[in-house]
Amino acid sequence: MTRVLVLNGPNLGRLGSREPEIYGSLDLEDLRTRLTADSGDAELELRQTDDEAELIGWLHEAVDSHSHVILNPAAFTHYSYSVRDAAALVTAAGLTLVEVHITNPYARETFRHSSVISAVATGVIAGFGFESYHLALELVRRRTG
Repeated sequence: MTRVLVLNGPNLGRLGSREPEIYGSLDLEDLRTRLTADSGDAELELRQTDDEAELIGWLHEAVDSHSHVILNPAAFTHYSYSVRDAAALVTAAGLTLVEVHITNPYARETFRHSSVISAVATGVIAGFGFESYHLALELVRRRTG
């Protein structure tokens, strides 16, 4: 069975109430419900943290448990070299790591245009709302199935 950790960074625990005009009105529990319904035979675990060290620990866990990762690093995208280095461990282990974003960072403020994660990710999907996660899950399932 394919195991997939769906990891979400800072402020994404506020989805549904945080800037709904940008991020929509659905929350992480809605995402969990929708992804679980779409998971097929994949074992999914969705997590969210505002703590950089905790996110790094989860990426280490992915390597140790041979889990693929769907990662929305949120604000860590733009500056966290420690998250980048932990993400690189996932792909170096031969696991798939898809960087996802609910919005299109290139259609937003200039500081959001750069990602320190993208260069070590297997791929990036952005700008499709929660569909970004579904597309990432489909990619993981195709690559591992």
